[in-house]
Amino acid sequence: MSGVTRTPTHLTQGGTTDAGIGASTLRPDGTLKVTGEFAYSSDLWHEDMLWGFTLRSTVAHAEIVSIDTSEALAQSGVYAVLTYDDLPTEVKNYGLEIQDTPVLAHGKVRHHGEPVALVAADHPETARRAAAKIKVEYAELPVVTDEESATREGAPLVHENRTDDHAGHVPHPNIVHRQPIVRGDAEAAARRADVIVTGEYVFGMQDQAFLGPESGLAVPAEDGGVDLYVATQWLHSDLRQIAPVLGLPEDKVRMTLSGVGGAFGGREDLSMQIHGCLLALRTGKPVKIVYNRFESFFGHVHRHPARLWYEHGATKDGKLTHMKCRIVLDGGAYASASPAVVGNASSLSVGPYVVEDVDIEAIALYTNNPPCGAMRGFGAVQACFAYEAQMDKLAKKLGMDPVEFRQLNAMEQGTLLPTGQVVDSPAPVAELLRRVKAMLLPPENQWETTEGADVRALPGGLSNTTHGEDVVRGIGYAVGIKNVGFSEGFDDYSTARVRMEVVGGVPVATVHTAMAEVGQGGVTVHAQIARTELGVDQVTIHPADTRVGSAGSTSASRQTYVTGGAVKNACEHVREQVLELGRRKFGTYHPAWATAELLLEGGKVVTDGGEVLADVADVLEDEAIDLELEWRHRPTEPFDLRTGQGNGHVQYSFAAHRAVVEVDTALGLVKVVELACAQDVGKALNPLSVIGQIQGGTTQGLGVAVMEEIIVDPKTAKVRNPSFTDYLIPTILDTPTIPVDVLELADEHAPYGLRGIGEAPTLSSTPAVLAAIRNATGLELNRTPVRPEHLTGT
Repeated sequence: MSGVTRTPTHLTQGGTTDAGIGASTLRPDGTLKVTGEFAYSSDLWHEDMLWGFTLRSTVAHAEIVSIDTSEALAQSGVYAVLTYDDLPTEVKNYGLEIQDTPVLAHGKVRHHGEPVALVAADHPETARRAAAKIKVEYAELPVVTDEESATREGAPLVHENRTDDHAGHVPHPNIVHRQPIVRGDAEAAARRADVIVTGEYVFGMQDQAFLGPESGLAVPAEDGGVDLYVATQWLHSDLRQIAPVLGLPEDKVRMTLSGVGGAFGGREDLSMQIHGCLLALRTGKPVKIVYNRFESFFGHVHRHPARLWYEHGATKDGKLTHMKCRIVLDGGAYASASPAVVGNASSLSVGPYVVEDVDIEAIALYTNNPPCGAMRGFGAVQACFAYEAQMDKLAKKLGMDPVEFRQLNAMEQGTLLPTGQVVDSPAPVAELLRRVKAMLLPPENQWETTEGADVRALPGGLSNTTHGEDVVRGIGYAVGIKNVGFSEGFDDYSTARVRMEVVGGVPVATVHTAMAEVGQGGVTVHAQIARTELGVDQVTIHPADTRVGSAGSTSASRQTYVTGGAVKNACEHVREQVLELGRRKFGTYHPAWATAELLLEGGKVVTDGGEVLADVADVLEDEAIDLELEWRHRPTEPFDLRTGQGNGHVQYSFAAHRAVVEVDTALGLVKVVELACAQDVGKALNPLSVIGQIQGGTTQGLGVAVMEEIIVDPKTAKVRNPSFTDYLIPTILDTPTIPVDVLELADEHAPYGLRGIGEAPTLSSTPAVLAAIRNATGLELNRTPVRPEHLTGT
């Protein structure tokens, strides 16, 4: 494809076979990224490309009376303007599970910022100005913004005439999905409780806030198809949704992953993919679309805001008796991943504790608020915030240490969950709490220096609001549980193609998967697996594309487990074929070829006793062994729609945090001094990357604790703060020291005993920070993020 820039072309990692599993090998793209040389999808270029732009709705709920594109089409430099009426097939909607999202709005718009029309022009500013000339007449409709307005009698329906699989079991059409979980008798258990605590909790809408905006390049092909270069989390899911809208077979929509500038769930849904392809096929020219930051806030889903009601009981000696909860998630205008988020929120709502009697309900609403879907933690984050606040309330009411209370009720391997599933791998909840509590505390009054107060270490920082007066310290703890992998009976698999050949007299392996590298380090781990299994130094990672089978989504903490498992499986089969080839060529020269366990190490065939039998280069000679294989983890099953019973998850991950904060009680400013974490990772395939993932997840949890929230006007359902000026994320000045204690207790069911790690630290960091602020101030604080007015009462 002439004239196109894309990265990576290939990522070849050299070194020694010591750089296999368990080594902290460096990322092959790391230096390029920190020096600014890495090409992201927004850097793609074609010499004759056009620029695409999306016109979005300025209101949240309205009938579209008319659309006039004549002025836009008349503007010089404009090649195409498309609306719903220009879509080429009868397939005009898409969606991850429920196909309820229009490619372009038709008849009505359902949320602020919904795509209405597309423009292709020879310059991005020309495209933007042309879009501004499109005249759309709206007749505004009442908005649905919360449970009360969504489910009251006569409420406007966000989607009329639903026919999706969830429509038959929900009590109202504005409820996307409902999942109850009932086990034991919570009412009878409540009567046995010596203490009962209740709480209502509110969790704000968080944005993934990835720094690389949505972007991609669509190039029309001579065969009538299209080549799409894009930043995404799941190439094959995109392909499944794109091809029907274009009216093309999937083999004519060829997708290649471009450099991804962060994801965190926000790239699971489509953004510009279909729009770019439509414009490219209409104009016959390559079309590039890059969202600006304002567009990005409307171009992807967010974390579900939630309202949660909890009741817990305990005996006077501290044993939990029961739990009741109701979780209401706001899914916004379209379903996205809401059904699966509901399943996670309900099944993980009890936390990492033993509670035999539960009554749980979780629902997701359709509203006219921005669509919400996947984000790191996926329903478990909101629940963890609430149940950990409940644990602190119970401990306080019982006069117990909050860590000891949690340890007393902690689950362990063999625990029966409220869903009826048995935890069949290590669950070291009590040990993680012990470890994080045992870490040394940071010294107090760190701002004090011989030259006076260092304001950078104080609440308010360089704004110089205090020199230590009115500043109090607080310490808080939290622990969480997160599932790993896709759940509820989903066919969760991945595909890997591994090729082994001799190049320049040296055996070389090539690993080809469709895994989206979004920063998690999969490209590093895949090379480590190949070195370990095939005993080679040189491993080339082929660009991810749809010319190989699906790798599933880079989400749910699953890629190292599932695609890593697929790479391991393919390497094992390649290795066996290499050994079989060696047996045929050299078996008569040494009896060990037939009797010993053989390995590939350092480019040689060796026995398990270390005896060298042959060079791999001599075994392969001019032959190449090339295999593409699928790999699956153990199956799961759907939760029962009445009782919630079922083996819904394949693995669980656990992390505990201790937060140390300092609060300026006069101004309501918070400085998080330290966020210590202890996490079980099963097996650290790359210890350096493991630490990075834990620290990154911890920082995102910190953000939603004290600053991150998309503000939606409750009267108009319009987003008030779609910019990084008004939507705040932690900077290096806000991020505290994050010491990490890594525990490695192998899960015998997983490749190398590993455990998915990316999401668990996002759960417990938020409630730990809130617990520390409560400890400092004595305030109840049942809402996140905490704002200054919540601490000062102003």
